Amino acid sequence: MASFLKTLFLGASIALIGAAAHADNNAPIRLIIGVPPGGALDNLARSLAEDLRTTLKEPVLVESRPGASTRISIEAVKTARPDGRTILIGATPPFVLFPMTYARLNYDVDKDFIPVAHLANVPCVVSAGADQPFKTIPEYVAWIKKNPANASVGLTNLGGGLHFSLLQLSKAVGVPLTPVTYKGGAPLATDIIGNHVPMGTDALASQLELHRAGKLRILGVAGTKRLSWLPDVPTIKESGYDAFDRANASYAAFVPAGTPKEVVAKLETALLAAMRNPQVRGQVDRMGLEPTGLPGAELKRIMAEDRVYWRPIVQASGFKSED
Repeated sequence: MASFLKTLFLGASIALIGAAAHADNNAPIRLIIGVPPGGALDNLARSLAEDLRTTLKEPVLVESRPGASTRISIEAVKTARPDGRTILIGATPPFVLFPMTYARLNYDVDKDFIPVAHLANVPCVVSAGADQPFKTIPEYVAWIKKNPANASVGLTNLGGGLHFSLLQLSKAVGVPLTPVTYKGGAPLATDIIGNHVPMGTDALASQLELHRAGKLRILGVAGTKRLSWLPDVPTIKESGYDAFDRANASYAAFVPAGTPKEVVAKLETALLAAMRNPQVRGQVDRMGLEPTGLPGAELKRIMAEDRVYWRPIVQASGFKSED
């Protein structure tokens, strides 16, 4: 009788395990983002989800987990089952800069994640209200030297590439520019338009249409080349300052460590194919993003280069996040 019950119990356990595995296999693939719906990253993730539903022939959902400078979303993916059904779609600064600025992080960027694909570059710009007395970066520099009390510069977070680029610009012009943080690109743009902050810096996506409408003026673009959307706007480097050469962020895909290699390879192939899809590329371009579609190994190399570039700048700044 005891032997019969043991066999019965073992059979039931195997059945339950099998049912759980089957349920997991039928669960949708989740693309986790660390920002509220409606922005460029959310739109990118939804474009990818639409494409992946076709190529992978599975349900794909976008799940927003905002908060703590995207760390909530990162930690959610870190603790997810490493089966390829939970994918982080996020910006690279939390993987490059946060380990340098946060005293404590609940994740290790190298041990807890596998880079899957580099998806898009995030062009950034420096802008001012259309009514400001300066129309170019050199004119702004001349103005701020005469008006150092108005050295506030708006941005959406501290500890990112734009923050440290601003500190570099401050050093170059010899005026202590003061970063003022906003809870998103929309309130920042509102204050730039209203001249409540003399200058601001943010992603192109949040300011392009406002620039085209003449509500604000983009003075210069980050990086080392002009943007196709703004061929007449010089880079900040062209204006005489290399402080923003590496300020642009990237959007990329990551999965939890322990995800099987064959699963990572399948996801990489699907994501790179999605970024080659003309429809997806067109949608990404309209968002003010530059589609890339690079493999995980290239993403890992780019982030390693970014760390080497930023480390001495971050250390010299003395900045530590209190968040």
